Amino acid sequence: MPDFQHLPVMKKECIDALKIKSGGVYFDGTLGGGGHSYEILRLSAPNGQVIATDLDDYAISRAKERLKEFGDRLTVVKDNFKNFPEIKRELGIDGFDGILLDLGVSSFQLDDKSRGFSYLSNDEKLDMRMDGTSSFSAETVVNEYSEQELKRVISEYGEERFAANIAKNIVSARKNNRIITVGQLNAIIDKSIPAKFKQDGHPSKRTFQAIRIEVNGELDNLYETVIGMTRGLKKGGRIAILTFHSLEDRIVKRAFRELETDCICDKSLPVCVCGKKREAIVVTKHPITATEEELEQNKRAKSAKLRVAERV
Repeated sequence: MPDFQHLPVMKKECIDALKIKSGGVYFDGTLGGGGHSYEILRLSAPNGQVIATDLDDYAISRAKERLKEFGDRLTVVKDNFKNFPEIKRELGIDGFDGILLDLGVSSFQLDDKSRGFSYLSNDEKLDMRMDGTSSFSAETVVNEYSEQELKRVISEYGEERFAANIAKNIVSARKNNRIITVGQLNAIIDKSIPAKFKQDGHPSKRTFQAIRIEVNGELDNLYETVIGMTRGLKKGGRIAILTFHSLEDRIVKRAFRELETDCICDKSLPVCVCGKKREAIVVTKHPITATEEELEQNKRAKSAKLRVAERV
């Protein structure tokens, strides 16, 4: 296991967006290295509370150690943040003053080559599970999905133009031997993409992203989750969501637009009959992106977009 190192992306922007106050109650849906939770707990002193969720046992263990100085002001739940309604109900919380979601993969998960998240690990086993107790891994997807299913995942989640070719070659290769390592999959992807299209980054980047999203169900019910979380805020409370690829960002943008929309009746009607009321205002008309200074220190911030909404 590598040293636990995690540099939160756009930490200042995320924390500033939440307008943290002393004694507030906050939800950190992606605890990770605990960097965001630390700042929330510090700024909400002396009695602010943070409820944090994560699926990664190692992350939870190390983050608890890092945040132990805050005692019972921190509550960590091993669960998917998408189970927000149940978590909120079980903990007896009426409403949150702020909610933060950092939807990126933590640096320590990428850097721990034994987890199989990175296409640079090569000799490591295909894994990509956020929750190490799950039996469903990248190896399952690569070896057991049909060619059509593989094409769909790689095309839809990876936005890979050569998805059909990659899926076809995966199915062909696994007829001889099960594909179990990062290096095996890299080799298949490499031969599936014409040389002239390999200039823009590593050829496996999009396919690995797609398989990771599929393994962890990252986009499943995300729209409904954003709607539900925003409704779980107190009046004036804010939700800040940090995304790292266009599919996530589009879902968050659409959910925020739905929450901000007031009355969808035909304008020719003299009075509203639909009953639709605005539930939030979008604070960020355009997403906030990382500064040049941060990009120099952390290249993983390049694709990050922060969107913020406030409950009304």
